Amino acid sequence: MQFQIKSWTWSVWFTLATCTVLTGAQHEPGYCSFYEDCGLNPAVEGALIPPRVPCKDYRKAVNVTGDHYELFKSVCPMLAHGEGETLACCSIRQLTALQDSLTLSKAVLIRCPSCADNFAHMHCATTCSPNQSQILKIMKTANITQPTGIVKEAVVGYEAYVSTSFSDASFRSCKNVRIPATGGYAIATMCGRYGATLCTPQRWLDFQGDSSNGLAPLDINFKLLPDGQTAGLPPGAVLFAGTALNCNETTPTGGEACSCQDCEQSCPAVPQPPPLPEPFMIGQLDGVLVICIIVFSCILLLLTCYVILEYTIHYQKSKGARKGKNTKDQNENEIERKISPKDVTCSDKASLATQEFLGSLFQTWGTIMARYPLIVLPVCLVVVLAFAVGIKDIELTTDPVQLWSAPQSRAMREKAFHDANFDPFYRTNQLILTAPDRPSHYYDSLLFGEQNFSGIISKDLIIELLELQQKIQAIELWSDELNRTASLKDVCYAPLNPDNPSLTDCAVNSLPQYFQNSMDKLNAKANMTELGVTKEVDWRDHFIYCVNSPLSFKDITALGMSCMADYGGPVFPFLAVGGYENEEYTTAEALILTFSLNNYARTDVKFKVAEEWEQRFLEIVQEYQKNTNTNFTFAYMAERSLEDEINRTTAEDIPIFMISYAVIFLYIAVALGEYTSWKRILVDSKFLVGLGGILVVGCSVMASMGFYAWIGFPSSLVILQVVPFLVLAVGADNIFIFVLEYQRDMRRPGEKREEQIGRVLGNVAPSMLLCSLSESVCFFLGALSTMPAVRSFALYAALAVLMDFILQMTAFVALLSLDAQRQDANRCEIACCVTVKTPHPSKPNQGILLPLMKKYYAPALLNSVSRVLVMVVFLAIFCACVFLMFHVKVGLNQELAMPSDSYMLDYFAYLYKYFEVGVPTYFITTKGFNFTSEEGINAVCSSVGCDQFSFTQKIRYATEYPEQSYLAIPASSWVDDYIDWLNPGSKCCRIYTAGPNKDEFCPANETGFFMCAKKCISVPENGVLRPSVENFNRFLPDFLSNRPDLQCPKGGLGAYDKAVVRDETGEIIASRFMAYHTPLVNSQEFTAALEKARELAHHITMTMRNVTGTSQDFEVFPYTVTYVYYEQYLTIVNEGLFNIGVCLLPTFVVCCILLGMDLRSGFLNLLTIVMITVDTVGVMTLWGIDFNAVSLINLVTAVGISVEFVSHLTRSFALSIQPTKVERAKEATANMGSAVFAGVAMTNLPGIVVLAFAKAQLIQIFFFRLNLVITLLGMAHGLIFLPVLLSFLGPGVNNAVLLQIQEKKAKEMELNSKATYDNISFESHEK
Repeated sequence: MQFQIKSWTWSVWFTLATCTVLTGAQHEPGYCSFYEDCGLNPAVEGALIPPRVPCKDYRKAVNVTGDHYELFKSVCPMLAHGEGETLACCSIRQLTALQDSLTLSKAVLIRCPSCADNFAHMHCATTCSPNQSQILKIMKTANITQPTGIVKEAVVGYEAYVSTSFSDASFRSCKNVRIPATGGYAIATMCGRYGATLCTPQRWLDFQGDSSNGLAPLDINFKLLPDGQTAGLPPGAVLFAGTALNCNETTPTGGEACSCQDCEQSCPAVPQPPPLPEPFMIGQLDGVLVICIIVFSCILLLLTCYVILEYTIHYQKSKGARKGKNTKDQNENEIERKISPKDVTCSDKASLATQEFLGSLFQTWGTIMARYPLIVLPVCLVVVLAFAVGIKDIELTTDPVQLWSAPQSRAMREKAFHDANFDPFYRTNQLILTAPDRPSHYYDSLLFGEQNFSGIISKDLIIELLELQQKIQAIELWSDELNRTASLKDVCYAPLNPDNPSLTDCAVNSLPQYFQNSMDKLNAKANMTELGVTKEVDWRDHFIYCVNSPLSFKDITALGMSCMADYGGPVFPFLAVGGYENEEYTTAEALILTFSLNNYARTDVKFKVAEEWEQRFLEIVQEYQKNTNTNFTFAYMAERSLEDEINRTTAEDIPIFMISYAVIFLYIAVALGEYTSWKRILVDSKFLVGLGGILVVGCSVMASMGFYAWIGFPSSLVILQVVPFLVLAVGADNIFIFVLEYQRDMRRPGEKREEQIGRVLGNVAPSMLLCSLSESVCFFLGALSTMPAVRSFALYAALAVLMDFILQMTAFVALLSLDAQRQDANRCEIACCVTVKTPHPSKPNQGILLPLMKKYYAPALLNSVSRVLVMVVFLAIFCACVFLMFHVKVGLNQELAMPSDSYMLDYFAYLYKYFEVGVPTYFITTKGFNFTSEEGINAVCSSVGCDQFSFTQKIRYATEYPEQSYLAIPASSWVDDYIDWLNPGSKCCRIYTAGPNKDEFCPANETGFFMCAKKCISVPENGVLRPSVENFNRFLPDFLSNRPDLQCPKGGLGAYDKAVVRDETGEIIASRFMAYHTPLVNSQEFTAALEKARELAHHITMTMRNVTGTSQDFEVFPYTVTYVYYEQYLTIVNEGLFNIGVCLLPTFVVCCILLGMDLRSGFLNLLTIVMITVDTVGVMTLWGIDFNAVSLINLVTAVGISVEFVSHLTRSFALSIQPTKVERAKEATANMGSAVFAGVAMTNLPGIVVLAFAKAQLIQIFFFRLNLVITLLGMAHGLIFLPVLLSFLGPGVNNAVLLQIQEKKAKEMELNSKATYDNISFESHEK
């Protein structure tokens, strides 16, 4: 017993003495603090790799030799000084564990060899440095029982002393290294909660030394101090101050400098893109405005000179008259100016001949039609029915892409190439949820400090969102196409298991996915100690960590949960939350829930299933929105929503159009009547004639639609809405001109009814032909447009206008003949058997408008002061509108296509307000480029050894100027990730060395080391890995099918498996690289983004064509689903000028021809129509109407309607024989102006006003507003400006007409004289 006590006492003294010796020698050069592998760290649970820790062992550094040295040299080459000359503090087992740990980090850092070298240098120093005891201090140990039963003290925590020069340089070399698959920074996955933006050297190292991150085997407290500082260091300790490589330096082992994309120091001097062009300025004023003012001033000066000259000439004439030049005969009658045949020009003769020919032709035609109305009407009906029956086969185009994008346009060709080689863009079904009334709160996190959480980032709302998400995921429906019950898994986008997905494989992005949609994980809590403080951590800590490190498989909290979604992919924060600033995700104002479905072709049976699923999705969401217990205010959409809402508003607004047509019909029916007496009101009304006119318009539209349906030319809803309106305006004008002329005409003695109708038609039909032919040719030429919607509208409208004129010349003439027969018999219109005794007045009925315009309006308009004032005002308006025309916005925001009560309007508002990322865009390569050659790889990739101006580098440079390039995130590159995947420094690409799969690819999750000991590619001597052509083609399919995981995050399945298309020979015939646009909120930004992306792609194409072996037809082009909609706006201004130009041309040519080559009338006619069109565009700018394909259709329509306002009056003026231009203008204004006002202006306006009540914003803006502007401007120019313009510049009186009248009068006088002479002779004879 005494011996035992003495032994125990001696042991204690020995132990204390040993501890004293160790304590005094813990920080000496050449000594280790720990050595050899001691097993697994008992304090670390749920680690992603085995947490192997070293044994505490203060000993001298070991001289490594043989296999030990070879392994040491491969893992830590920066510490190797030659075999037999190298001391180290790590065993082979430690090196193996370190190698496994570094392999995971190198998988994301290997793109930059100097970064990977610095990272390894840090951990090699703390693990293997021969002076290990000097640079660290053991802080925590634990007893671990070895397999032999011996208990050893293991190191589970230490403090490392590192100089800031080394830590800062290492951090700088790594901070810009990219992850091509995501476009983000690798440092974001290695800095925990801070992400890439807030990461610092200290935070970077703290994350690496935190055993709770699932990767670090033990806790390391990195203490960073400036070089030379000893304060705070234990006695004998020193700072580790190794040499850190800059990212633009080569590594000692031959690794190349990092690429520009991963290292700013490696970037060449890239010139800034040229600034946006400055607006055209003259001095401090807008250049266009100054030019318009100058032009207006010049025109005003010319007008002033003209007025002065005209006044002078008039004064001289008056003065000459006062001097005795008598212009009256002895009976005070005006002496008519004698016209000599020499005074008649060829133009006068041609004009007279044309008018006589047309008048005679139409008179004969009209007489025949009026004589046989009961034959004409059935024949017309049969012809119309023969055409109209084709409507049964009509094909309505509702797809916006097919409506506005030409089949051979670049965007459509690129879309066809994309869809032929890649899967279409997946179908998006999305909710954006807010909780505006919920107060925010602060959360004091143990790990992240005090954090401000917005009201919507609360547990109860996340649970409510999860319940809604699960309800949607559980949608089931019976599918006739599949003949079974279908669910989400049948149509969902499942990137990691596309062949046989389960519900959990479906890509659903939402905040609950950070918890794998698990209520248990959302409710999980754990106590955690950090720096001596113990607190509870919960879902908030996990959320903060995950939004900053979305690619993490395990967070750093005591919860130890993954951030990856249940389908295996990451949930990037911009897809889960919105409405935040500066990446402060906890302050987000919105939650985002997105279901992605596969986008099947319309002919695929699953397309219908997807649409039915989306319908159920909408029903659930709408029901949820109506629930008063919901805590969310939200907006939503499905992929089918846009087309659904357009079709809905079309159906709902059909009654509005019907009411509009009914109002027009009612007006025509009332206005055509000649009301002389209350007793004859039912006799003189023209209800049936008005109805007939409407039917003629309807039949012409039906005939046009039927004809094109016969030949297989598609129609659209725009045609159904616009063409009847246009033809009605044209047709009503002709109807009014014809009927009013008939009512104002007096039947000549002995003239039959049909002869009178023929004669009246001969007077007005040339004018009707002038307008109809001008419009029809105008629209036929408009069909030269490349836009399908514009082309189809032009063709339908051209034929409809032509058919309308033909039916007016036939059916309507016959109908008017029948009505005149009824009226002559004094029979009532509705009750034909009832007659009225009150006779028809003997004088022709002039109506109300004609006397008013003749007595008041025309004289007031055409007095000397008004004429000058009108010219000044209209020219000023024209010049102002020219200026405004240069400022009209081009585009059509997609929300305008929605009805005013559409839920999609709320969605667009939420989208623009809360989304923090733009649409993805693909840069697609075509066939003809050799990706397998070293030169080809270097021309594409952006990692080490790649060209400085490679494909992906150029995209990266563009993202540095997002305001001009509209690119926010560089392109993900399958080439870069494939190279990293092949790198022997990672575990991604290995080959089976034994077993049934020998010499085949071995995935990283294969745990048998000796089964897969061989790497696919050997380590390159210069550190730049470039596979041979054989290896490139051999392992590419393995890369594309390799599912990414912790062991190999570079696997291409999901990210790239659909990004590379090869033919049967293995040649890459198509590939794509995905980048992201900045948030785009209107059509102008979408169009500019397309233009800039195409410019960038063109530069890339030109560069890559210089690579050896590249085909000269090889091309790189950008593609995203929106480009086909917005491409039209790149060329629509030129397209619009062309279309309007070709529409204006026939108005001039036809007018000249039908007026007998009257060039001046044709020019003035054209000038007025041009002014109407320009003024319309100017008012569009003021009223917020953008220029797009819909407004272009209306502008083409405006040209047609302007012809109606202008051409009738021009012809009437040209044919007038009044002595002065002013008198001729008065006559034309009174006679034809009244008919135009009643037939065009008053026909259009009531129908247009009704359209203001339509729900569709598109109709409100582009049909109500624009047509109202067109009608008002057409009326103002046709009835105010044109008469004044003609009074100044109109053509002179047609001398051929005057000579004809003169000769006719002479013949009459001769006949009268002869008759008088014969009578006198007879009287003399009688006497």
